[in-house]
Amino acid sequence: MGLGWVAKPNNRQCRRWTTSRIWGATFLCCMCLIFFTPRIPRSPKHHQFVDMRNLLDSPGVPNTLNVMTNFPFLVVGVLGLVLALEGGVFNISSQGEVWTWALFYAGIAGVAFGSAYYHLKPDDHRVLWDTLPMMVAFSSLLSSLVVERLGQRIGLCCMFALNLAAFLCVVYERIYNDIRFCMMFQLTLPLAIPVIAVLYRSKYTHSRYWFISTGKP
Repeated sequence: MGLGWVAKPNNRQCRRWTTSRIWGATFLCCMCLIFFTPRIPRSPKHHQFVDMRNLLDSPGVPNTLNVMTNFPFLVVGVLGLVLALEGGVFNISSQGEVWTWALFYAGIAGVAFGSAYYHLKPDDHRVLWDTLPMMVAFSSLLSSLVVERLGQRIGLCCMFALNLAAFLCVVYERIYNDIRFCMMFQLTLPLAIPVIAVLYRSKYTHSRYWFISTGKP
């Protein structure tokens, strides 16, 4: 009676197994954070800035520098949005990448308006307009990486799911004055980018820029 042989898993199967374990561990950590930590309200000191001067003539602009320094976000966001929709400049190869990058730059442009609106009169009511565009940009950046590495269908599903999650996190914070979901959301995405960049091969060159985008050398 001969002995059968067991086929060794290929690299793709090993990668999928590793990815599943990573996402499973991440999900468990997030659930532990939610269920085993107390509510974290937004501190009133969040709205107190080091520089709150009004540098313009009456009536002026409150927190002048905090408001005016959002202008570069508008320039970069609008320019990037136009180039992403045009497609040829970035040498984008799929429509899914066009949508994710366009939404990323739209989020960057939205930061200019949302942050300026918040800094004109900082309070708990306006801070969500400062937070939401940033979370949209983070979500779209990760989604563009997923489209590039895992495919258009998965990436677009990721884009819709993450942006919906971002909206719900902000709404939850506003209703319950609890920033845990927003903290978890903003901490998880920068960690997910290098993990995906390492596990999945890119169809483009210069992949190291993905690590630079998360502040990792």
